[in-house]
Formats: sequence, structure tokens, C-alpha cells
Amino acid sequence: MNAPDESVVHGSKARPQDLPALDKLLRDCAPLVAEHGHTLVANEARALLDSLRQRAVAGTLAQAELDMLAQMLVERVQARMQPNLRAVLNLTGTVIHTNLGRSLLADAALQQVMALMGSPNNLEFDLQAGARGDRDDLIEGLLCELTGAEAATVVNNNAAAVLLGIAALAGGREAIVSRGELVEIGGAFRMPDVMSTAGATLVEVGTTNRTHPRDYENAITPRTALIVKVHTSNYQVQGFTAAVDEATLAPIAHRAGLPLMTDLGSGALVDLSRWGLPAEPLPQAMLAAGCDVVTFSGDKLLGGPQAGLIVGSKAAVGRIRKFPMKRALRLSKLPFAALEATLRLYLRPERLVQDLPTLRLLTRPLDQIAGLAQRLLPDVAAAVAPRFTVEAVALQSQIGSGSLPVERLPSAGLAIAAADGRGRSLDALATALRGLPRPVIGRINDDRLLLDLRGLEEPALLTSQLAALKESLA
Repeated sequence: MNAPDESVVHGSKARPQDLPALDKLLRDCAPLVAEHGHTLVANEARALLDSLRQRAVAGTLAQAELDMLAQMLVERVQARMQPNLRAVLNLTGTVIHTNLGRSLLADAALQQVMALMGSPNNLEFDLQAGARGDRDDLIEGLLCELTGAEAATVVNNNAAAVLLGIAALAGGREAIVSRGELVEIGGAFRMPDVMSTAGATLVEVGTTNRTHPRDYENAITPRTALIVKVHTSNYQVQGFTAAVDEATLAPIAHRAGLPLMTDLGSGALVDLSRWGLPAEPLPQAMLAAGCDVVTFSGDKLLGGPQAGLIVGSKAAVGRIRKFPMKRALRLSKLPFAALEATLRLYLRPERLVQDLPTLRLLTRPLDQIAGLAQRLLPDVAAAVAPRFTVEAVALQSQIGSGSLPVERLPSAGLAIAAADGRGRSLDALATALRGLPRPVIGRINDDRLLLDLRGLEEPALLTSQLAALKESLA
């Protein structure tokens, strides 16, 4: 009796010698090489063959898989060229989400970036004089017009603006801050650490919950160089509290010959209460109150790119602009172009709700969001059935994770629950959603995966992926 056929016994397993040579695989994939070049395709082909050879030696490689080598190589190359930074659908309910890129740029900003990045531009060239210019000159007039400041400059984020301002105005000397304003923001960015890094000595006044004008007055010495106010935009202290506002603090600082600097953090340029949103302190009001320097973000409530904006008096901003650290923190041409285009939208404030995506999402009518939830319900339910059930629910959106984090906006969306009642199944669903071509990011709460639809303006971005989601869950 003959011995059983080896392929039958082992389920048609491939042997190491069954794998093609690298050169043959590359010849079979000539169109892929023509598209991506020899180096990338050869490197991925070599890695693919090495991994399959190890499986063949271990006896876990099926002969049928060899027929799919070309497709496997295509998929590897495509995955290699897939960018790590990708567009996602933010259905978390947090509109200005720190981890998801914060504000969305307006069309005008996107067009300006595209127009300037593919061409030489006058970033540091004075077109009128025909000589070298200063990039701040391109935006300073606009910022001064919008805020009422005498002078302005920009750096790469608001943390840099605060650091630079303290270093330039108080390096080697003392800066006074209320204990109730020694904030920590994301990434363990703490005001005491900023002071130390800037070379200034922190002088704390008052208590955690109450600070009075006399506390500042009593702390001023010949070594004092600056008084700093910090707007606590990412938390609230309630109850038995007292704080000194800028209008009260400015005369105290100026009588002692000191500049007053205030960090607004989020930094809205218009009164948000006109659209029913919580009011935020405005740079215009801080300057009118007597502040010499005001710092705020470009990519939060302002609705632009990541940037730190510094506005104030000519004397104070002049010192900041000339400080050596400024060059290391300056804004590059991409965000510079986007910031200028965003700021110009504020010249026509009546159109901001239409033109500025962040404000448009924050002011989106509740009935519009709830109607979208009802329309999407059947399709989403079909995609996740039978493992999950879906219902349209009322939700509470969040303005921002670092901007007005305690404020809520009525919203609506879809709540997905595991049909078997096992909350762990939701982790698999969340993973499948993140694995879609355009990853979908929701949030899990009370054994439900919530998709808040306030941030979904183009429903097709979700519905076009439901078939892929259903296949992934099968």
C-alpha cells in the first residue's frame, strides 16, 4: 500500500522551496514596481517572503496562499504608503477635541494654504520695498485691527506664547501669579514649570480659592518684573471664591511700573453669547482693561490652525519680538497662511456661522442633529445586526476638552448596545469602527457606544462605510 500523499496529509501545506525567488515575484508585479519604484516594492517583497518562509518551515503556510502572493504584496505596499496622520470622523461629541486635531479649518484657510504652499511666496519679503521683510508684518495689522492692540506677534502655540512672554519680560527676575491660577493643562504643562523654564522666579499670592488686590500689592518688590493672570479655561472653582480681574489689577501693576500679562488660553475673538454659547473673555476687553500683553490660541475657539497669538502694547510686544527665543518658536508658513485667512473671516462677523466650521458645529440646531439620527438609524442598525442593537438618543455635546470643558450643548446621536448584554463586545465594535478607511471615533458610556452626530455634516462619510463595517463584524 502506497504512503499517503504528503499534501493530503498536511492539508496542502507549502514548503519553503515552493516560494518564488525575489526577482520572479518582482517580475510578476511589474506594474506595482512601475508605480512605486523598485526600492519600496523590493523591500516589502523581501519582508513578505521572509515571513511566509518562516510559516512554511513551521508548517502553517497553505499552498493556496502562494496564488495570492501578488495581491499580498500590493496590500503591503499600500499599507506602507498609508499615512499615520489621517482624517477621521469625530463622533465623540467634543467639538474642539484636543486629540482629534481641535478646530477644523475654514475653506478660505484651506484654499490659502494650497495656493501658497505650491509656489514661492513673500513670507519674509517686502513686496513694496523689494527687500527682506518680517513675517509678523503680514499679520500684525490685521490682529491689531481685530483686537485694538498697538502691536502683535505670533508663535507656534499658546504654550509657546506664554513661555516667550514670561522669558522676555521677567527672565532672571520675579513674576507674580495667584495660587488659584497655577494651572496644569494637557501634557503636564504647568505654570510653575513654565516660570522655571522661562528663567523667572514664581511668586505665589493669595490662596487656592481666594486672592485679593492687597495680595498682589504686598508681593511687589524691587525684583518683581511682571504680574501674570491666567484664565482657568479648563476647570472651575466654585463656592467661597474671590479673584482680581484685569481692570483692578492693571492700575496696581502700572503704579509699580510693571507690565500686566494675561493668558486667555482659548481666546475667542467675538462674543459667543450672541449665538447662545457661553461667553469667553475677549482679548479686546483685556486690552481695554489695561493689560500690556494678552496671549491666546489660534486653534481653539478662534477656529484656526495651531498658533499662539500675542497682542498688546508696542513696548511689551516689542521686547517679546526681539527676545532670542522668538526665532525658535516662530510660526511656519503653512499655519501662517491658514491663520491669516482665518482672521480675515472675522472682518465680516455676520458670516462667521457659515464660514467658520468650529462655530458652525457649535451652533448647529438640535432638530437638525436629531433628524439626522433618525435617518441614519436603520442603516447603522442593519450594519451592526445581529450582534448589536441601535437606538436614537438625546445626548450632551462638549464644546472642548481644553476649552470650556464643563459646558454642555444639547445634541443627539445613536446609542449602540451589545445584544447579549456584554459590554466587552463594544470594544470590538469600537475597534472595527476605528479600522474603517475613514476611522470613526465615538465614545463608550454606560455599556453603550455613543455616536454623537453634532460633528457629522456629511452623512455619506459614514453611510458609505457601513458595508465595510458589516463585513468586519461578520
